[in-house]
Amino acid sequence: MMELTDTRFLNPVWHALHGPHRHLAIGSGAACRYPTDVAPFAAIEAGSAAAQRQLYALLGIGESVWVAGEPDHPGLRVEQELDCVQMVLPRDAPLPPPAPDIVPLSGENAAEMVALTDVAFPGFFRPATHRMGSYVGIRVDGRLVAMAGERLRLEGYPELSGICTHPEHRGRGLAAGLIGHLIEAHRRAGLTSWLHVGAPNTRAIELYGRLGFLRMRNLMLRRISRID
Repeated sequence: MMELTDTRFLNPVWHALHGPHRHLAIGSGAACRYPTDVAPFAAIEAGSAAAQRQLYALLGIGESVWVAGEPDHPGLRVEQELDCVQMVLPRDAPLPPPAPDIVPLSGENAAEMVALTDVAFPGFFRPATHRMGSYVGIRVDGRLVAMAGERLRLEGYPELSGICTHPEHRGRGLAAGLIGHLIEAHRRAGLTSWLHVGAPNTRAIELYGRLGFLRMRNLMLRRISRID
């Protein structure tokens, strides 16, 4: 599979911000980032001193972002490391059945989207993350209890993300149904679905495996902050 060797996946934030998400990019040199209210991600083209200086300049004092690779600048400090598994769905894999009663989500729903995702992975979903792609959800008695959507986007490869279900409603297949809905839309558009999942999250990895996703590689992300 081409996806297993495509080098864009080694630095996906860089290629997203220089591709389909260029309208969201801050920084035009060897470093770039998403707006703070969109996503906590930045990237450098290569590990040069100039790129490190530009990355440093893009951050406010005390601000942190996630990057692939290791920073090498006295004003940047690694706060946390996250081993991520990249997975891709082959284009001939069977489609999981979509869930019923799926509703579109938009900026009008930003507050409840942030509140729901904060239950599973606090800080990653922001008030304007919805600008990165399409998001859908499921409501029970008017309350948003499950959602999924698109985050990074490479040419031809939208990343599934924001996949979460409130603990009170887990075990009902809601996440799988939302994923099936998004994958079906990707297939109709001739796109290939992929995603990141934390390596320690074996439950999610097993779910994606049952849905037909294959491991591509592990990618180490580091949360760095500007300390001066």
